[in-house]
This record gives sequence, structure tokens and C-alpha cells, in this order.
Amino acid sequence: MNLSSQLLSTLAPLGRIRASINTGNPILARLQADGQPAGVSIDLARRFAQQLGLELDLVVFDTAAKSVDAVTREEADFGFFAVDPVRGAGIGFTAPYVLIEGSYLVRQDSPLTDNAQVDRAGHTVVVGKGSAYDLYLSRELKHAQIERAVSSPAVVQTFVESTADVAAGVKQQLEADAARLPGLRLLPGRFMVIQQAMGLPKGRGDEALRVLAAFVEEAKACGFVAEALQRHGIQGAAVAPLAGASA
Repeated sequence: MNLSSQLLSTLAPLGRIRASINTGNPILARLQADGQPAGVSIDLARRFAQQLGLELDLVVFDTAAKSVDAVTREEADFGFFAVDPVRGAGIGFTAPYVLIEGSYLVRQDSPLTDNAQVDRAGHTVVVGKGSAYDLYLSRELKHAQIERAVSSPAVVQTFVESTADVAAGVKQQLEADAARLPGLRLLPGRFMVIQQAMGLPKGRGDEALRVLAAFVEEAKACGFVAEALQRHGIQGAAVAPLAGASA
């Protein structure tokens, strides 16, 4: 990228660029055995820093909420988030680079058979605190109650140990938990499509956001995002269409 020194300074005020990484969503990032993060979002962060000609610092968090706070408070220069209007108050988002399905999980003997049956009086839904599904379901559920687990990876364990009726989360993670723990099943289909995008502090301005948005579009168009998903063995996620492309 051939950027002015002023724009480069806007993107990375410290002269190094800091990426906020959330390992609470294993589709995009996870901690390896050596404690180092790996995944699609780390690959994208390294590519962005390389194209800017800057050194990269990874700022790692275990929940989406902490990662959002870090970028909102400018403790990191950019991050990887599910698009949500609440988060949009402090973060400028690109178009999505990946689409992920959000699903419901219930006990095997649950009378629930359809997503539409979840939002009824007397039902309790477990979500990861501050996750995309927490924000979404907090707006959309009119009758069911929400119980918040400490993080997205803790949702199913919290659900199993509680009297809640439903667990909500990333379809792939719920499928893995259902395969690992007996007596659980997913409801068919999805209750939402999570749009995973990159974002930076809103105060950085439109020009900085355009640079990040152009990077995301190029990474989708050249096949980098698809290759990263394949390289990390990710299923249950799809490369988002190019911005402006018809669905």
C-alpha cells in the first residue's frame, strides 16, 4: 500500500500496528498449545501489517466484549468483530469477510423442535456475555429470558449445569460440543447469520476506514480469506460476497 505518512500515522499512532484478537470464537482465532494465537483473523492481521510495512503487535483477549472495548478505547488499532449496531457506536466496520451461522442447541428430550419455538415465556436461553448473539437476542427475544455465560466457549457447559432450555452460539462450536457431550442436539437451521468484519476506532476517521475496507475486499477477491479458512480446517463459515455484489 502506498499511503501518506499522515494516514499511516492515523492507522498506527505508535508506529506499530496493534491487532485486537478474540480467541473466544474458535472459527477465527484460537490459542495453540504453545499459548500463541492462530487462525484466520491472525493471518489477516499479519497480511494487513505487511501491506502497510509495519510491525504487528497482537493484543489477545478471551471474549468479544474485551476485544471490542480495546478497540473502542484505542488500546488497539483494529480488530475482528461481528457487526452489530451497539458496537458501531465506537467502531467503524468494513464489509464482512466471513459469514457464520448462529444456531440453537437443546437437550435431547427437549420438546423444542424449531427455532421459532424458542422465544416463549418461561424459556431461558444461555449466551456468551457480550457476544454477537447476546447483543442480537437481547434485542430480538420478546418473551424468553437470557442467561449469560462468562464467554462463548463456556456457553454449553453453563447450559448443561443449569436448568436453561436453550444454548445459543456459533453452529460449528455447538456441533462440536454436542458431539463431545451426550444428550444434546441442535435445532435445525439457524437463527441468525453473523457478519464477521474488521473494524477500527471510529475516531480514526473515514479515510482510515476506507483503507481497511479496501484491504478486506482485496483479501476476499484474491482468495486469501478462502485459503485461510481451508488452511485452518474451518467448516461452518463462508467467505462473504464482495461489497456491492448481489446476493
